[in-house]
Amino acid sequence: MNIPFKTISLDVDEKIKRDEAPVKAVKRLSLEKMEMAKKIIKKGIIITADTIVVLDNQIIGKPKDKRDAEIILKKLSGKTHKVYTGFSVFNSVNRKMITEYEKTFVKFRELNKKEIRDYILSGNPMDKAGAYGIQDDFGAVFVEKINGCYYNVVGLPLTKVYKSLLKVI
Repeated sequence: MNIPFKTISLDVDEKIKRDEAPVKAVKRLSLEKMEMAKKIIKKGIIITADTIVVLDNQIIGKPKDKRDAEIILKKLSGKTHKVYTGFSVFNSVNRKMITEYEKTFVKFRELNKKEIRDYILSGNPMDKAGAYGIQDDFGAVFVEKINGCYYNVVGLPLTKVYKSLLKVI
């Protein structure tokens, strides 16, 4: 978007509450991150976000370890899942804030054991919801088809975020 920005890391517990709906979960997590970010950034526009993967009504976050990554990738193999990203945009000057979400459908092709093992050994799946990154060289070839916003699967639905930015400035 050609907008100068800085990134900060926030130590937020990203646990999903029992029986929490995906949309509610990602919006809540983006708002929790926003409250923490507002304590650090006193002036400017702040954007926070959280992404989850949902397969068969089960929310899948980031893998706990390599074994968990393997289990997740085997579950996603050959199936269509949903990627939800909740985001919040806050303007500290006029105090306007918007919280929204995006949903994208992603179809994985059938993955073999070697592909899964090699991808895990690359380290790429360890910090990503659903244990993959569509933007990774190798993770990209797992995806057979998407229906919706590509950037949502990356982790930030740029068009929707941009439209929200325009509303808060």
